[in-house]
Amino acid sequence: MNNKVSIIMYHYVRSIASSRYSDIKGLDLVLFRQQIAFLKEYGNFISFEQLLEAIDGGRALPKKSVLLTFDDGYIDHYTNVFPILKENGIQGFFSMPGKILAEHKLLDVNMIHFILASTPIDKLLSFVYDRLDYYRGNEFDIPANEELYIKLAKANRFDSAEVIFVKRLLQVELEENLRHLIVKELFNKCVGMSEEAFAQELYMSEDQVRLMSKEGMLFGIHGYDHYWMNRLTQEQLQNDIQNALQVFDGIVDPNHWICCYPYGSCSETVIDYVKSQGAIAGVTTEVALADISVCDRFILPRFDTNDFPPKSENFKCSN
Repeated sequence: MNNKVSIIMYHYVRSIASSRYSDIKGLDLVLFRQQIAFLKEYGNFISFEQLLEAIDGGRALPKKSVLLTFDDGYIDHYTNVFPILKENGIQGFFSMPGKILAEHKLLDVNMIHFILASTPIDKLLSFVYDRLDYYRGNEFDIPANEELYIKLAKANRFDSAEVIFVKRLLQVELEENLRHLIVKELFNKCVGMSEEAFAQELYMSEDQVRLMSKEGMLFGIHGYDHYWMNRLTQEQLQNDIQNALQVFDGIVDPNHWICCYPYGSCSETVIDYVKSQGAIAGVTTEVALADISVCDRFILPRFDTNDFPPKSENFKCSN
């Protein structure tokens, strides 16, 4: 009996080369179609409900099972992904921060993406250091630039050390108010578009989300503010999850939902709390084949779209 599934994670899916931001990290729409065609021929698409039934022992998974997940609520998922999934009879699992629907604001995490896509990294580092020097010693206690760089600049599979430094510094390392200040300043300098207009272009609307849900797509909870959940206090975590559940009332079952941890930021404390609030599973950013005979259902690993053809031939589908 097969106990393994390849859970694949997507973010931006668009015609990247011809877009306004051709350096954004994502999957080109042509390549997405090719990847779906490959996976359809090579494996067997399953829904999250099928995976949960298998975890509970109610059914066996088909060989080479594949489950598709889409993070952050981009308009790409409605205009590009949704029609292709419908055309091929595939259910996708989607999750987006509640703040997008509730407040229609551009999230810092996305401002950082487009700052990076708009600016050469050497120039951006100069801008970042300038802002750190400006705020250091006034109302903020900020370590030396070199100390911060040594601590944070750790390259990963897809980003250079310099890019990771910028991301980690502005996502989580600095005090929250300072992060917001610097991100907004950099966005205005590097992108130069109003945040409100950019958010309207970037994200799905509530009507689009509800239509996708009605048409068989599954939505989960991705927090409210897209915080690193494992860095929150218990009170902050509770507020973040409760606010997200309130926003997705009528779209997500509050007694039977799936958590997609922003940045993969889960911990025992986070898992215990989401379980107490009706979560039945969770997906992370750990890179591995999910073996449900040994995996904790609240720490399900996922591959990246770049781990499969046509982006890579070194894929590992389930047996």
